[in-house]
Amino acid sequence: MEKRKIINQEPDDRVIFDLNCRRCPRLAAFLDDVRVRYPDYHGLPVGPFGDEKAQLLIVGLAPGMHGANATGRPFTGDHAGIILYDTLYRYGFASAAESSSADDGLILNNCRITNAVKCLPPANKPTGSEVNQCNSYLADELSTLAPGSVILALGGLSHKACVKALGGRQKDYPFGHLEEKALSGFTLLDSYHCSRYNTQTRRLTPEMFDAVFERIKELLGAAE
Repeated sequence: MEKRKIINQEPDDRVIFDLNCRRCPRLAAFLDDVRVRYPDYHGLPVGPFGDEKAQLLIVGLAPGMHGANATGRPFTGDHAGIILYDTLYRYGFASAAESSSADDGLILNNCRITNAVKCLPPANKPTGSEVNQCNSYLADELSTLAPGSVILALGGLSHKACVKALGGRQKDYPFGHLEEKALSGFTLLDSYHCSRYNTQTRRLTPEMFDAVFERIKELLGAAE
């Protein structure tokens, strides 16, 4: 079983995922088909990307077909990544405002990005059992964070996956934009996902997303 570490500068031996994971038959079969249709794509589970000592972990949903599934880096190659990486740059978490490929030299500072589900799901909609199967990878990654770190959950599914991975009860930690909860020594902060749909419908505005990162800076400043 091949293990791969964080795809970034100085990978952390503690944070690993299984590049050849086939725990979920539906996802594994779908990726098999995707690799035939798009032989130049990454077409495998997508590992986390960023600073191995990050105090901010951003948790998305799953790789997009022509985004992370193609490039092998979370939120790279799709609309959501344009917004996310630009915001990270403006708030000092990234060395550049754009993530174009897994080998573009981009460095994240005190930040790491991952997904609740590591494989591309059909229609970008994983089943509950698939989210649960992947939860141990997320739990392993969360266990590497220092006390006082901030976990930013993008969307309700990612939020629920984080609560589960941290051993919380879902009813005690409801999702809500810009809501924050103390859980297992961390701050779990929620945002609507920066997807094309949410931004075009104004469910998530640039000002709303900036407010999330303003709060992150406050939280991390208080933890120093």
